[in-house]
Amino acid sequence: MTTTPTPASEQLASEDAAEPLTRQLSHQVSQSVFDGSRLRVVLLVEVYDGAQQRFLETYENLRSHVESVPGHIGEQLCQSIENPSQWLITSEWESAPPFLNWVSSEEHVRMVKPLHSCVRDTRSLRFHVVRETGRPENGAEPARGGLQAAPRVGDGVIRHALTFTVKPGSEEAVGKILADYASPEPRVDDTTRLCRTSLFLHGNRVVRAIEVRGDLLAALRHVAEQPEVRAVEEAINPYLEQDRDLADPESARVFYTRAALPAVHHVTAGEVSGAAQRHALSYPARPGCGMRLAQLLAERDEAAAGDPRSPVLCSTIF
Repeated sequence: MTTTPTPASEQLASEDAAEPLTRQLSHQVSQSVFDGSRLRVVLLVEVYDGAQQRFLETYENLRSHVESVPGHIGEQLCQSIENPSQWLITSEWESAPPFLNWVSSEEHVRMVKPLHSCVRDTRSLRFHVVRETGRPENGAEPARGGLQAAPRVGDGVIRHALTFTVKPGSEEAVGKILADYASPEPRVDDTTRLCRTSLFLHGNRVVRAIEVRGDLLAALRHVAEQPEVRAVEEAINPYLEQDRDLADPESARVFYTRAALPAVHHVTAGEVSGAAQRHALSYPARPGCGMRLAQLLAERDEAAAGDPRSPVLCSTIF
């Protein structure tokens, strides 16, 4: 997804032909999963009272499968010393792409399904490792994966997207429903605000991109609870290729797992004004090649951000 000040042809037409279009640039990559840094995933889990043993047994079966996933280094399961219903799963990965490939796969959806009957709520946090202590001694096996070279500086905005497909032939009907979509209330709570939502329809694929300041999970729940959003979701339910029932916690959890499109790269070339235009581009990738394609696009976006003649102000890859 890219943001431009105006269509390039209109901008160029308004300039003197003898004076090339340029701007002062200091492009910045505020988010990227492609720098080779090790990834630490922290999963906060709230288990139903009395379901601790069943949760532990289910986790043991899940762990035996996760250990064989390429890129997985190791993990820990911890139980709160203050509240036995609170658990923590931390896992370490050689880098972010192997984890993202696995967590978005149908295999992962099937593997974690038995946990749903034990768990009241979950919250996933993902971090690149920047510094660490206790490095291996000389002669010991070196650590897998690297450290993030320097802290990244962002703009305080979290970017995320959801995607799903509708039945072929229903695109026109779905497009009309989405065109009447009313913007949800931007204020979530005292610390979280919905900055922007954008809906795209390409072929039979729907994409909703959102920008949030504050708590992404709280914002997603807030959007899902808005009457105008629920009306749109219910109206397009008959057209979906995969059935869902957002009123059912189990069905909603599976839907949001499948639909998640996390941002993997964001670069800014200049300050985005209110006159900027937003465009979305879809790149179908061969099976197993999605992350590599995203990395190539990220490299191209960084090159465009460093070009004074480029009309692109910022770009996000999901």
